[in-house]
Amino acid sequence: MSKQKQLTQGEHGHTLHHNGVLSKDGQWILFDYRNDETHIAKTGTIAVMNLLDGKEYPIYQTSNQSEYGPGVGAASFNPYTNQVVFIHGLCDADKEKPYDITRRTAVMVDMDRNNEASYVDSRDIVAPYVPGSLRGGTHSHMWSPDGRLLSFTYNDELIDSQLRTVGVMLPIDSPEKVNEEPVNVQGSFYAAIVSDVVDKPRWGTDDINRAFDECWVTNPTGSKNTFSIAFQGNTFNENGDLVTEVFLVDIDCESILKDSLAVGEIGERPKVPQGTIQKRLTYTEHGLSDLRHWLRASPDGQYVYALAKDLYYKNQLVRISVETGEMKYLSEFTFSISSPINLDSNGEFVCFVANNQVYSFQFASGNLQQLTDNLMDALPIVGAPHFDRNYKTVFYNQIVRCNESEFIQIMTTSI
Repeated sequence: MSKQKQLTQGEHGHTLHHNGVLSKDGQWILFDYRNDETHIAKTGTIAVMNLLDGKEYPIYQTSNQSEYGPGVGAASFNPYTNQVVFIHGLCDADKEKPYDITRRTAVMVDMDRNNEASYVDSRDIVAPYVPGSLRGGTHSHMWSPDGRLLSFTYNDELIDSQLRTVGVMLPIDSPEKVNEEPVNVQGSFYAAIVSDVVDKPRWGTDDINRAFDECWVTNPTGSKNTFSIAFQGNTFNENGDLVTEVFLVDIDCESILKDSLAVGEIGERPKVPQGTIQKRLTYTEHGLSDLRHWLRASPDGQYVYALAKDLYYKNQLVRISVETGEMKYLSEFTFSISSPINLDSNGEFVCFVANNQVYSFQFASGNLQQLTDNLMDALPIVGAPHFDRNYKTVFYNQIVRCNESEFIQIMTTSI
């Protein structure tokens, strides 16, 4: 059995995001101070640990932090730079206007520039709206494989606030300036919504009322666009039953930037830019699992991996062909997977949690390896585990007792 080790010791949370927790050189691991994944509103610190000397260094701290906000969390490293992106609640958060899914944005910290912080997406809720801005909350930001673009999920503050959608942020040289209002934020990227959702989906159609928990997909060599985004979408079958299917949207940066009217007008949500069309990949009877997890794509873009229930309602690994949409079960575990999944850098292995243990599974051989040896009374593992860049170690979060309290700590186990 492999060795387990506790990396962090501080009497506060050390919550890992579901993606991008390691720096490009593998020297730093990134976390926020949440001691409960639902407590972004109360959390004011983003930090890193140096994996060589074991020291922790805060890289961002909110001002005027209270239980109502602003709040920060869910931080991800750029795969090619030491830039870190994370959720940041609005700075005017208070008891009357607390942190909320519609009141948050992306902030980026550059560790190579003395932890200089800047807003990523622009927020403009005073019409007429500036192209490339949004008027709600972005979250769960994920860098594209080349580190240029960001995907995110979005909830509008003004219209249909519970309709979650997926969007993309593009770097531009000179973003249009939003009006200087207390409710507005000036960002450096151009943001657009790329998933089309409706309030009342028609049964038995490709309509969806929620787009969420996406991943980047690398398009085949020679394609017009480098990347697509695969996301989960809630459809309704002919009987009115909710079925979560996989959708794909090609990211054409040129056409997104051309459609300035996609920002929308008063009484509208931001629109999907012209030429940006989502395609339904899967047509299944029961869809994906309702356990929250993010899709993961193979490095070559051929497959998307997810979780789906088997006949015994256990969460199993499935693989979806990006070309055909065919979904294939890859596992028949006697247990049920209980966490989000992550792939290693080569796309050969996947790690996850089940029965309060961390596992690694090899796609080609079907070999399953248990990486931890927690006793029955061990406190819970939480969140998604992560491979290191060399497939030697897995990092994960587990609750640990300390001085009659319990804190989320970062653990590691060797492979």
